[in-house]
Amino acid sequence: MGTNERGEMMEIEREDLEETIDQEGDLKRIPPWTKQITIRGIVASLLIGIIYSIIVMKLNLTTGLVPNLNVSAALVAFVFIRTWTKLLQKANFVTTPFTRQENTIIQTCAVACYSIAVGGGFGSYLLGLNKKTYEQAGADTVGNSPGSYKEPGLDWMIGFLFVVSFVGLLALVPLRKIMIIDYKLSYPSGTATAVLINGFHTAKGNKMAKKQVHGFLKFLSFSFLWSFFQWFYSGGKQCGFINFPTFGLKAWRQTFYFDFSMTYIGAGMICSHLVNLSLLLGAVLSWGIMWPLIHKKNGEWFPSSIPESSMKSLNGYKVFISIALILGDGLYNFVKTLILTTRSMYAAFKNKNSPKAVVLDSKNRALDDRQRNEVFIRESIPMWVACVGYMLFSVISIIVIPIMFPQLKWYFVLVAYILAPSLSFCNAYGAGLTDMNMAYNYGKVALFVLAALSGRHNGVVAGLIGCGLIKSIVSISSDLMHDFKTGHLTLTSPRSMLLSQGIGTAIGCIVAPLTFFLFYKAFDVGNPDGSYKAPYAIIYRNMAILGVEGFSALPEHCLQLSYGFFGFAILTNLSRDTLPEKLGKWVPLPMAMAVPFLVGANFAIDMCMGSLIVYILHKLNSQKAGLMIPAVASGLICGDGLWILPSSILALAKINPPICMSFMPATSS
Repeated sequence: MGTNERGEMMEIEREDLEETIDQEGDLKRIPPWTKQITIRGIVASLLIGIIYSIIVMKLNLTTGLVPNLNVSAALVAFVFIRTWTKLLQKANFVTTPFTRQENTIIQTCAVACYSIAVGGGFGSYLLGLNKKTYEQAGADTVGNSPGSYKEPGLDWMIGFLFVVSFVGLLALVPLRKIMIIDYKLSYPSGTATAVLINGFHTAKGNKMAKKQVHGFLKFLSFSFLWSFFQWFYSGGKQCGFINFPTFGLKAWRQTFYFDFSMTYIGAGMICSHLVNLSLLLGAVLSWGIMWPLIHKKNGEWFPSSIPESSMKSLNGYKVFISIALILGDGLYNFVKTLILTTRSMYAAFKNKNSPKAVVLDSKNRALDDRQRNEVFIRESIPMWVACVGYMLFSVISIIVIPIMFPQLKWYFVLVAYILAPSLSFCNAYGAGLTDMNMAYNYGKVALFVLAALSGRHNGVVAGLIGCGLIKSIVSISSDLMHDFKTGHLTLTSPRSMLLSQGIGTAIGCIVAPLTFFLFYKAFDVGNPDGSYKAPYAIIYRNMAILGVEGFSALPEHCLQLSYGFFGFAILTNLSRDTLPEKLGKWVPLPMAMAVPFLVGANFAIDMCMGSLIVYILHKLNSQKAGLMIPAVASGLICGDGLWILPSSILALAKINPPICMSFMPATSS
């Protein structure tokens, strides 16, 4: 969300809150928590959750880069219910009013649903268990022990997700008041979502919403029809607009081309300019410079008889240099967040009895802050419910996971659940300060530790599953705090928020595996030369192998290059934090740079196209751009996402596109 949009939304929120006090006057006008969750809301959440699960699954299995879609989900929820109520009113049916609380509940439930598709490991640690990834990592590799794979299956995937996903919902419930009210953590994503929802439910916000709805539907239709049109020309290998050699055939061979993906153009409009430019820089550095140079060392650094897809060949450099960038960036931000969290907690504890800690800035704080706090505290969630629930789900997990995966011993699972609440608190506190969810970094630490402790035969599987276990608990706890912040700002009951999060999680545990199998059966998932590369699957498996056997897994000279890029990631982050702001804001993000190293440059060009559109719109009319960019981006993403469902059904039915549009060099006469 851009600066202008945030400013406009905050202005609407202030007007909205004054309206809440003047017109509603007291707490009696707020629906009780039992009426904030409605049947139509659950239906809307289910449909939105399915659509967004398909979208994020495509992102997971193509590049692994998924932008924050919470604000987009809130907008789609508003569009859905307003359309629903208007249709019923035209049919002379009486409908209950659509409140901000119901809007918040739908958004929370839908986000909880598609978050399972984002963080469930379908593009990383779970997919890293399959036979194809096992073979890509090198069946002859010492740490990649024979038989250390498990093919995807609906039964065990759904069971695994149900076992590990609900523990995180209860880990931090007793601390919600401390983090939201006492420490006043901002949770920027949760706040931005609340500002948008509050803005919709005012007179001025309703006018704004009508424009956004119109823009959303217009670009959703365009994106869907464009994807449908493209399908007709993709009847073969490397056919269609997705392989259009925009900058010439030589650049196309190095993946530098614009592939007309509306999903990534929309994602580029949501992501910051810095993220998109970092992606482009990583693409130029890797596919433009490094890989062509390393390819020339074929026969010197690695045997020419080995295929490029082997970990002992060019693909090994791609994977391990990406890992070095990811680990360097993750380590730096992990340490930085811990330092910020510790300092902030110390300051909050030191000043908790100081009058300054409770003084509100009248310009930036809403007049009804007391009312919000009262609603948030009044609808309490009993401590015993959270504690008993956490212990119950933990015991189930400690019993079930070692049965599903004998490589991961029960005592490792027990230790994980003992440490999980403190890890979740650190992550959720850091996310409240920085908006950065560091769950993947906690998961990577668990991956290396468990892979090393479990030994050569069990290490890879134990590391991957342990990574998913820790990551799920820590991530879901942080997401719940974001939702509690949204609920606090929209006067929504914490009880209804927790229940809707639970409903969304249960739906997601079924929808996400089904969505994954839609792709897994219809497309060639995990093929390094295909559209659905699933890059993080091979990255996570090789992290586990690295944890088991150490640096002996690396091809020649790869260790030196990995050291260099690990140091580069740390120095880059340090430069961003120490340089003056006008210079530091242009320092690239190593985590973003790492993605195209393995995936290719084409999606980075799409993302930069999204940034270019945002830049042009702001130059033409900054105020209107701030209003319409979220709607346009959401429409482009959802339209392309909707086409995935019919295209998958056509692929499963063996109905192929009728035309192959491909490009080749002209022949000289």
